[in-house]
Order: sequence, then C-alpha cells, then structure tokens
Amino acid sequence: MISVSRLLYGMENFGDSLRYSHGVRGQTGGAASGLGPVVVWNVTKACNLRCRHCYSNSDGNVAPDEMSTAEALKFIDDLAEFRVPVILFSGGEPLVRGDFFDLAGYAVKRGIRVTISTNGTLIDRDAARRIKKLGVGYVGISLDGIGENNDRFRGRRGAFEDALRGIRNCRQADQKMGLRFTINRHNFGELDQIFRLIEEEDIPRVCFYHLVYSGRGSKMVDEDISHSETREALETIMDRTGQFFKKGRQVEVLTVDNHCDAIYIYMKLLREKSPRAQEVYELLERNGGNRSGIAIGEVDWRGEVHPDQFTQNHSLGNVRTRKFGEIWNDISNPFMAGLKNRSGLLGGRCSSCRWLKLCNGNFRARAEAVYGDFWAQDPACYLTDEEINHDILPGRHCNEISSISPPQDQAK
Repeated sequence: MISVSRLLYGMENFGDSLRYSHGVRGQTGGAASGLGPVVVWNVTKACNLRCRHCYSNSDGNVAPDEMSTAEALKFIDDLAEFRVPVILFSGGEPLVRGDFFDLAGYAVKRGIRVTISTNGTLIDRDAARRIKKLGVGYVGISLDGIGENNDRFRGRRGAFEDALRGIRNCRQADQKMGLRFTINRHNFGELDQIFRLIEEEDIPRVCFYHLVYSGRGSKMVDEDISHSETREALETIMDRTGQFFKKGRQVEVLTVDNHCDAIYIYMKLLREKSPRAQEVYELLERNGGNRSGIAIGEVDWRGEVHPDQFTQNHSLGNVRTRKFGEIWNDISNPFMAGLKNRSGLLGGRCSSCRWLKLCNGNFRARAEAVYGDFWAQDPACYLTDEEINHDILPGRHCNEISSISPPQDQAK
C-alpha cells in the first residue's frame, strides 16, 4: 500500500508502523521487527455477489473443502504464535461464513488486530454493533462505482445502496471503516464522485486499488486503464488528498497494487523541490516496494498458503498439515526463496530499473497473466524508459528531473 496522505503531507496512521518499519526486506518471521507478515485470510469462497474482477472466482456456493471451525481456530493459534500482527478477513464475503464472529472474536482475544474486507451489503445495524463490540480494528467496504455502475460491476441490482447502508451503519456504530475502489475502464471517470461521497458520508479512509489480472479479473486485461490514464488518476487522487488536507479533514488516502505510484509521488516532490522529498525516499526505502511473500501473505479457505491473494495459482504449503510459520520461513522452497530475494530473477524493464529497491518488481500476478512468466516485467508499470533510467539521486539534483520527457504510454 502507498500512503498518499503520509507521503505528501506527513499524516500518520496505524498501518504506517508496519508499512515503513525497519528490517522488512527479506523478512522471514525473524525480521528486525520480530513480527510475522500481515495475513489475508479468505475464510470462504462463498459470496452473495458476483464481481467481474473477483480474484477468487467466488460465487454463492460454499467450497466443500473449506476449513472447519476447529481447523480455523487452530490456524489462528498458529498465527498468534508466529506473531502475525494483522489478519484481514476476506472471501468471498467473510460475513457469509456462519462462524465469522466467533473466529474474528477469537483472533482479537489472541492479540491479533482484525480487519475485514467486505462488500458491506450484509452489515446491518446489529452486525455493525457486533463488529464494534468485538474490537475489530478496521472494516474496508468495497464500491466500484456510483449507483448502477457499481451494481453492474458487482453483479447485483441494489448492491450500491446496500453497501452504502453498511457504510452508514458502521459510522453510526463508531466502527472505523473506509472505502475500497478498484480502478478500471468502467469507473475511471467517477473518481471525483467517489471523493464527493467520502466527504458527504464523512468516511475517514479510502484505498484505490489498481486492477490485478487474477481470477475472473484475468479476463479484464483489456478493461484496465492506459498508462497515461493511470497517471491522470494518480494526479486526481493527489489533488483531492491535498484538498482534504487544506480543509483540515484527516482522510487517509492510499493506493494499492502498483508501486509505481510511490516513485511517481517521489519524483513529483523532487520536481517541486519539496523539503519532504528526502524523508519520502527514506520511507520508501524502508518499505521496499512489493512485499508479497515477504511481509504479506494469503491463506485461502482450503488452508493453502499463497504469496498474496492474487497469486492463488502458486501454493507454498497447507496449514492443515504444516504450521504457517514453518511454511513462511522455508526458503528451501525455491519459489519462496525467489520472492524474498527476487532482484536477480526479474526480467524486462524491471531488471535494469533504477527504482528496483523501492518497487521490488511491482506485481508478479500481472506479469504472469500477460507474459506467462512470473518474473517478467509488470505490464502496469507506467513509468517511461527515461524515468526508470534517469540518474536522480535521493534528495539531490532536483533540477534534473525537470528534463524528463512528458509521459507516453508503454506497450502493455
């Protein structure tokens, strides 16, 4: 995640303590932080919606090999032992699972911060109050457009209004929540409306996701926005973040799944001779870019461990037969070893990019979806060849960046 509000304006939030901690690169559970990775847990494949970009191919059916309650509780104990700081309950739709509140409550009791990724449609007033009472740290509610546009994308009429009701119920229960919005060709023009909704509903956080070609989303490569449109989207996000800041509104704004955003923001600060440039470079260096298989991992409803939720075609092991920590630390697995130290494996533009230590090759799932090679360049990298090769030293030569040519779309 790229914290636009932190990088541009120094606003600090809970996630920053993990996002910009020292000792993350190459983390194997025994990192300087002493913590395991953040774990996305797809507790069920079942969902009451059918979204076009769903990475888990979720539908209305419960998978026959879904972990039982007893197995799930044992897994939570395993994560607590490995000092996992955060579990992100996801799906499918996590609230579809009958024992969801029992599992979330148990994780909180074991000292793990619980967050939820949900479509929000099942969060009535009672559910919002129960979530708050359990001590859930954060609820992320997904919207992928305004009104009917969201409903078309999410496969059910009325989904927007139901999600909006869930947002309002969380706000009424004083439960911290935020929006999740996946940018694509069908909703690219609604960014201003999303920011207007954030202001009208007093929503304290928003995550703008770049499209990842995985699951049903693997068929959406041609529905992604162009590189120039991606840059335009980020400019809009930065501008609206600035407007919130000037109004004194403490809205946390993040982008997710494209580490080019961090480089783009840093270059903007250099171009403007901002005194924040040096600090931002140091934050990005600590973060280290894409951390799939390093500081974030995913476990699906069957107990299979993956580098992230978008890479479910690569399994690292199963928590039903082996502890999560053992799987995560096992660099005898060449795939896991490659994830933790990938610089020599990356091909294409990534292999010679001067920003590699700040980006770490971006998103591997997109590379594999487009090129059939997990270690190929990320086709969603929108930085120009000149930008990735230009000699810019951190905190110095701010005048040099002004000579960079205007952005041109790279071939995807």
